Amino acid sequence: MQAAQIRATALPSVTDALRAVESLLLSRGQRRARSNAWTSVLEDRRRAKDRVEAQHVLEAVSGRASRAT
Repeated sequence: MQAAQIRATALPSVTDALRAVESLLLSRGQRRARSNAWTSVLEDRRRAKDRVEAQHVLEAVSGRASRAT
């Protein structure tokens, strides 16, 4: 008795499937606009993180200055 051969095919991830559907439905300009929007979101997040870090530094410096006087 021989074991049955199993064929393994990788199923696309949900992300891959959504990208494929998006490429079929959206024109190139719309894809570019979405890409630009996402880049803008990431840049906004980076700026917000930088603002918080700067605020922590300023609070730390002002705390030391008030203790020194």
